[in-house]
Amino acid sequence: MLRDAIRALAEAKIAPHAAAVDEEARFPQEALDALVANDLHAVHVPEEYGGAGADALATVIVIEEVARACVSSSLIPAVNKLGSLPVILSGSEDLKKKYLGPLAKGDAMFSYCLSEPDAGSDAAGMKTRAVRDGDHFILNGVKRWITNAGVSDYYTVMAVTDPEKRSKGISAFVVEKSDEGVSFGAPEKKLGIKGSPTREVYLDNVRIPADRMIGEEGTGFATAMQTLDHTRITIAAQALGVAQGALDYAKGYVQERKQFGKPIGDFQGIQFMLADMAMKVEAARALTYQAAAKSERGDKDLTFQGAAAKCFASDVAMEVTTDAVQLLGGYGYTRDYPVERMMRDAKITQIYEGTNQVQRIVMARNLP
Repeated sequence: MLRDAIRALAEAKIAPHAAAVDEEARFPQEALDALVANDLHAVHVPEEYGGAGADALATVIVIEEVARACVSSSLIPAVNKLGSLPVILSGSEDLKKKYLGPLAKGDAMFSYCLSEPDAGSDAAGMKTRAVRDGDHFILNGVKRWITNAGVSDYYTVMAVTDPEKRSKGISAFVVEKSDEGVSFGAPEKKLGIKGSPTREVYLDNVRIPADRMIGEEGTGFATAMQTLDHTRITIAAQALGVAQGALDYAKGYVQERKQFGKPIGDFQGIQFMLADMAMKVEAARALTYQAAAKSERGDKDLTFQGAAAKCFASDVAMEVTTDAVQLLGGYGYTRDYPVERMMRDAKITQIYEGTNQVQRIVMARNLP
């Protein structure tokens, strides 16, 4: 029922705007409005804070179905989870009440600030500082590659509180867009997901109350890594959705397109390509849903499974979308058809929330 509902919504309210959102590189406001109206913008928020209380698998299905229509739009529910999960995992009761309520209502969005210009895969090498000043902290630094920056009202920011301790000297904070000293860089000009703004976040003597720290001092990096164990699965869901969307479109196209007097779908070479695409998508789905179940249960092998799902599903998304372009031939290479957008959008799933090379390191260190 959930899948049917979100698919109907995505096809009616999100898919019709996907090409224009990409072409104009603009935020998919129509998608946000539709998701908020149907309480699907942040389904993971627990019921006690006004949310839908969806489990990890339901959240994955929402993201998958939105990504099938428009990957940029799927970053709304995905990044709302990424940005707010540190508060859910480690925040005080007061922080949860203050920030999860507006998120659940659709009055605010949440972004996640971990990466920096010189700290990407080596996130522990960050330079953003948070210095205590009485019952406040003063934050200074630059965060890069921040999804939905400038649109989101709330930001989970990782900053160094004790430079001597490396990863154990990093703390997490909630910063508000309206805090004095918060500003944003120009939107990045990207290959894909053009509807989701990616900008730098500048923190210039941003003074925030000390009670906006998420968890204890020095626990921020551990919270950040624990968050990613859960949210990598949402990237797998995006990859799965875009792969399914490309497969569905190509499947329809080869039944319509005629060459040599018959539909090209009648040729065995085409049938084998589609069979391989469908097989890989189903394998990715099985791994992603299994990882989501482990996320919900908090299983010990979640770190491995989350990394495996993200890595495998995103590699599949790149293969399947590239094959879909091939199946459409010259048409697939034009912006008149959606598969070239899907191929461009799929690429980022191999890169963000940890490159697939980093996922392989994570898996190797956590072999079940």
